[in-house]
Amino acid sequence: MKFNKLLIFPLAVAAMLVSCSKEGSAPASDQALTPFSVESPTGGTMRISAITQTFSETFESGSKTAYAAADVTFSSGSWNLSNALVGTSTSDAKNGSKSVRIQTTGVLSMNFDVTTGASTVTVKHAAFGSDGSSTWGLWMSANGGSSYTQVGSTITTSSTTLATATFTVNTSGTLRFQIRKATGSSTRINIDDFTINSYDSGSGGTGGGAGSTGDNSNMLLGNPSNATTSIVTDYNNYLYDHTYYTQSYNRDKGEPNWTCWYVGSTSLGSTARQDDFRADTNLPSGWYQVGASSYSGSGFDRGHNCPSADRTSTVAANQATFLMDNMVPQAPNNNQQTWGNLEDYGRSLVNAGNEIYVIMGSYGTGGTGSSGSANTVDGGHVNVPAHIWKVIVVLPNGDNDLSRITTSTRVIAVDTPNINTVSSDWTQYITTIQSIENATGYTLLSALPTSVRTALETKVDAGVVN
Repeated sequence: MKFNKLLIFPLAVAAMLVSCSKEGSAPASDQALTPFSVESPTGGTMRISAITQTFSETFESGSKTAYAAADVTFSSGSWNLSNALVGTSTSDAKNGSKSVRIQTTGVLSMNFDVTTGASTVTVKHAAFGSDGSSTWGLWMSANGGSSYTQVGSTITTSSTTLATATFTVNTSGTLRFQIRKATGSSTRINIDDFTINSYDSGSGGTGGGAGSTGDNSNMLLGNPSNATTSIVTDYNNYLYDHTYYTQSYNRDKGEPNWTCWYVGSTSLGSTARQDDFRADTNLPSGWYQVGASSYSGSGFDRGHNCPSADRTSTVAANQATFLMDNMVPQAPNNNQQTWGNLEDYGRSLVNAGNEIYVIMGSYGTGGTGSSGSANTVDGGHVNVPAHIWKVIVVLPNGDNDLSRITTSTRVIAVDTPNINTVSSDWTQYITTIQSIENATGYTLLSALPTSVRTALETKVDAGVVN
């Protein structure tokens, strides 16, 4: 059964259950030493709920002028503010007339649960007035506030202008959240615009773990490198499900080996490009996190694997594409012209009544950007690939996608050198799937019957009219 339209959920005001318990300080049973981590699903259950904005609390409707712990009713429900108040002064960074100001090791807590789970949580934050830097974290409870687990890594706030922190949660069920200021002393922070997006995706396909093969799933076509979620044996072939795309991440190269995703009519909407490039704080503990400025001055673009414009159905979907582990150092002309034109063409196929499954990756070492050639950037933390490739499988809109792929199905395989003198005409780099497999060692389209895969591997696309 295929779901081609977003499932629309009511706003959280109608979907939340309000609990009577309050958390003004850290419970004794908190799991403070273990950051919350996300692993790719391995079961075969198809996930069909769409990510929607559960609620966005702006903190505009409540008032509290003292730091002593007390409950405040905002538009989303009751929150407990401990060592925190509702700031309205000119020194409070805010979007509107109010934001929450937290001092010492204060806590901002939801006194209620959301019942739609959470894919991502976004929080706007800034330093209060002329205060110095502070650190804080997002904490989550799945048992009504009895215990909490930290989500992602601790955030450092230093700017007096509101910035957005995005946390990947990917957890279903009943949840509530806290913000805990970790740095004490005399520094204060402002918190505003707390947004929860519901669990899972109907806007960009299902997550696509190793066993997920339902229509619209990211990994419908298979697992090209047999990536796994083991961080012990497969740290350079780590299967990482970002909900809106799935990838094999290479810890030592600081970039994905390959990324796969689905694009259909529900993937494309009117959401603006978020441009919130950022490190992925949900990578396994101890792994290097490539930062938003890691490519600065290198002469290479932050080249998306899964493009921003392929994920415009919701803010959460678009934001997911700006995680730095969705990037490779890409020659500017390759990224902005050659690859941009290819991405536009893929979306034009969707707008013409098709749905597409995409696999993109890179291989080799050494490219030439606007500042010359390089093998690595970011002090050696990120490999500069020599080639960037993509495979697109095109199907007319319909159901039972895997069974509809035959020897006559259109496939587009492109392999470009990662150099700044590359032609803007991507059709000059059309190749075969087999050629890409030979270069990478991967088995693409492995979910297809052998006879179909063998026939498609050697096809050279001739469907583009120049």
